[in-house]
Amino acid sequence: MSGNTRKIIHLDCDCFFAAVEMLDHPEWCEVPLAVGGAAERRGVIATCNYPARRFGVHSAMSTARALQLCPQLKLVSGNMARYREVAERIFDIYRRYSDTIEPVSIDEAYLDVTGSPLFDGSATRIAQAIRQQVREETGITVSAGVAQNKFLAKVASDWNKPDGLCVVDPMRQAEFVAQLPVKKIPGVGPRTQEKLLGLGVETCDQLQQLSQQQLTELFGRFGERLWQLARGQDNREVRLSRERKSVSTEHTFSRDLPDLAACQAQLDELLADLERRYEKHREQRRIIGAVAKLKFKDFSQTTAETRSSRPDKALFMALIEEAWQRGQKPVRLVGVGYRLDTAEGDAEAVQLPLFDSDA
Repeated sequence: MSGNTRKIIHLDCDCFFAAVEMLDHPEWCEVPLAVGGAAERRGVIATCNYPARRFGVHSAMSTARALQLCPQLKLVSGNMARYREVAERIFDIYRRYSDTIEPVSIDEAYLDVTGSPLFDGSATRIAQAIRQQVREETGITVSAGVAQNKFLAKVASDWNKPDGLCVVDPMRQAEFVAQLPVKKIPGVGPRTQEKLLGLGVETCDQLQQLSQQQLTELFGRFGERLWQLARGQDNREVRLSRERKSVSTEHTFSRDLPDLAACQAQLDELLADLERRYEKHREQRRIIGAVAKLKFKDFSQTTAETRSSRPDKALFMALIEEAWQRGQKPVRLVGVGYRLDTAEGDAEAVQLPLFDSDA
């Protein structure tokens, strides 16, 4: 990598929760294993090991579906305290190699090693050393991507999973990006992918044939981002912290809620939990908005929100009604949340998902 090029490493632990369980229970290493909620409680899979993935099981899949695909699946509820303990040991290792670390989740992070004197400044050798240290000291394998920006490093870390390393040389970056499937671009979900396929676009090379104006007309503001990422352009810096700009809670019900009144009847308990979660932010962050989320029986979902400095139950009742009217069918999940103001001195704080998972 040339002297003026950023050197970014994206590190992602392989099937982390399941990996910790296999570390603690070696007898589970060769059997299909998943960490997730019980099927009778409409649980979902948080992660699973590679023997389970051979049956088609994957994260975010309903546990009921996972058990259909793999009846012999070993399902464990998980131990978040244990996962955090192992994750902290892993991040301690990362800190030996860089002071510029951006945690993305409990098992994923970006490191900026631009200008590092370690290994003669070789980001590839730094990544190799980190992976070796993590494996030796914790027993966990980490896949790494090395590139000149966050987007490409993220894509690269997934390229040779599990226990892999992929380096995107700036001299071959255009070639690497051109052959990427568009589904690898962050933000391209099933609907966007379907729309692009309708245009005959499956790869970034094909996406590059569309102008920025065309993409903006088709996808709004996200179109400009698509145009940039299709060319491997990403100017985001590795940030030392990710300031929370929202707090939320949600609940998935074992039986569908049949109507609007049943959804609104859940508000007392949800709002009590939301207040408990907000308490630790109360002194530093003001509430500036309220959000309600519904996921319907068919897994479609919607959110309704409004600006308010003092949202009360009546406001959330109205938001729940607004959201419910869009689907008017049984509901499996209800969520509520507060939008928080920007902390002083953090005008460009990174937005975290409002309804984030414990996984």
